[in-house]
Amino acid sequence: MAINLDKLVGFHQKALNIREQRMEVIAGNLANANTPGYKARDIDFQRAMESAQTSQRTGSMARTHEAHYNGKLNTTSFDVDFRIPNQPDTGDGNTVEVQTERNEFLDNGMRYQASLQFLESKLKGMKKALSGGQ
Repeated sequence: MAINLDKLVGFHQKALNIREQRMEVIAGNLANANTPGYKARDIDFQRAMESAQTSQRTGSMARTHEAHYNGKLNTTSFDVDFRIPNQPDTGDGNTVEVQTERNEFLDNGMRYQASLQFLESKLKGMKKALSGGQ
């Protein structure tokens, strides 16, 4: 029986990739908190995961000639949307709300860590199964 690693760790790997990109976007928001005119951005995790799952199902294309690309779709980039601010504009056009960004950063970091731990436990289980339970 063949072992399909995508089925074993696929979801958690995709979640980690999305969470990592979201951390970068939120960190960019925090870094630009005092930049006039900067608009806060974010990645919708739910929509990005749905997109990643869909691209996994439809991710391979038929290769009709050896000079063609291998047909793998790039699923490492996700739509980055502007965040809708909770408070009115401060006058300089910047929509970054530092406390909201910090909270989102911490929440995303905890969820990243949880996905990492799930992935680690899956791999430990696989290693245990391959070694005969020893």
